Amino acid sequence: MKNTLLLLLVSAAAFFACKNDSTGVKALSGGPNSDLIRNPATADLPTDTNQLARIAFEEKEFDFGEATEGDIVNHSFKFTNTGKVPLTIMNARSTCGCTVPEWPEEPIPPGGTGEINAKFNTDMKKDKQHKVITITANTYPNESQVSLRGIVNPKKK
Repeated sequence: MKNTLLLLLVSAAAFFACKNDSTGVKALSGGPNSDLIRNPATADLPTDTNQLARIAFEEKEFDFGEATEGDIVNHSFKFTNTGKVPLTIMNARSTCGCTVPEWPEEPIPPGGTGEINAKFNTDMKKDKQHKVITITANTYPNESQVSLRGIVNPKKK
């Protein structure tokens, strides 16, 4: 009898604990970054890429030719937002610490232009080099890449 009563109490507790509570759903939707990203693509709906920002680079790869070890190679990757909403770049990162990207912090309006400045420090680098910069933004797909390419000659002693 006690076992049956205990089993009923545990079953009732499990039933009411697993009840679908809409307050939990509301707490999870719309986190602190949802307004920043402004990306209508979700896992629940088909992706509508017509309503997203689009980043179009004038060039995706810059060949700096030849440099001498220790030189700093600078290049600006110019782009246009060809989408229908403001373009917000959240991050730009390189494959190594020798290449440092800088990007605009303010949203780029539709039709607006901007630049991602890249500085490549060739110190302790030799021969062929290919440095990739990955940009994360409210675009589809949300990551795009640009790169620096060239040859670094050793310092003359």
